[in-house]
Amino acid sequence: MAEAQFPRETDPEGAFVRQDSAFREWVTADGSSGFPAESGRYHLYVSLACPWASRAVIYRKLKGLEEAISMTVVDPVRDDRGWRFMAEEPDPINGFEFLEQAYLLTDPDFEGRVTVPVLWDLETNRAVNNESSEIIRMLNSEFDEFAGNSELDLYPEALREEIDRLNDRIYPEINNGVYRCGFATTQGAYEEAFIELFEALDWIDGLLEESRYLTGSAITEADWRLFVTLIRFDPVYVGHFKCNQRRIADYPNLSGYVRDLYQHPGIRETVDFDQIKRHYYETHPQINPTGIVPMGPLLDLDSPPGREHLDGEG
Repeated sequence: MAEAQFPRETDPEGAFVRQDSAFREWVTADGSSGFPAESGRYHLYVSLACPWASRAVIYRKLKGLEEAISMTVVDPVRDDRGWRFMAEEPDPINGFEFLEQAYLLTDPDFEGRVTVPVLWDLETNRAVNNESSEIIRMLNSEFDEFAGNSELDLYPEALREEIDRLNDRIYPEINNGVYRCGFATTQGAYEEAFIELFEALDWIDGLLEESRYLTGSAITEADWRLFVTLIRFDPVYVGHFKCNQRRIADYPNLSGYVRDLYQHPGIRETVDFDQIKRHYYETHPQINPTGIVPMGPLLDLDSPPGREHLDGEG
């Protein structure tokens, strides 16, 4: 068996098994959780390279929460101590050098892998939550009093069952599926993840043949959760994680769908391909020991998506 990039998250069969998030408390509009939603009280630690963190960056942008929730972007290139703060963007709260210090301040016994995003409470000086799927739900609804775009609801009541059903397959087979391919240390574990990944992508491409977005004519949480993986697929996952049966550019519907979401107002500013490529290719020595970052591929993200005719269907 090959050496694992993350030994603690690799099972005996060589499959990558992602750790559970460590901090799972909630900010609520009514304060019933003990963490009331307030403008200026919370801070996001993110990486523009990480798809999980990019979910939070996108929600903060779309909901118009930039003034209510401050944000710090960490260095895209990690070392043995994990995510570090950059000299040009230092930690503004405690002057930490590494995000690990924030984890240990919250839980001195923490021993897992430090991940982003992290929602930090400035009043209690501790992490509230580091689970991206929960952070985006908080940003979607709990801060509406302070949101510049409070009418936007990416998890509407009428579509919640469908969104959850989509997430239940997209997360393990696509979002985490690319990592299960890339971090597998046996041929069998890799092939199992690979087959599931492309069966799921084929399924999504089929759904998008008759529907502009995953649940119809309006963008929802399910779309943004999928987008952060798809936008990284051709420049990173095809080569670095050996997800090379097809590119997103080769799919007739997924390719236009990605362009459609990328061209949505405010989104392209959240996508930094330089940081994305440097993170993956320079951070995983077991996969890319030379640390060389590829110059390609050329991406066509600005041509017309050609999906407007599907509005109202699906």
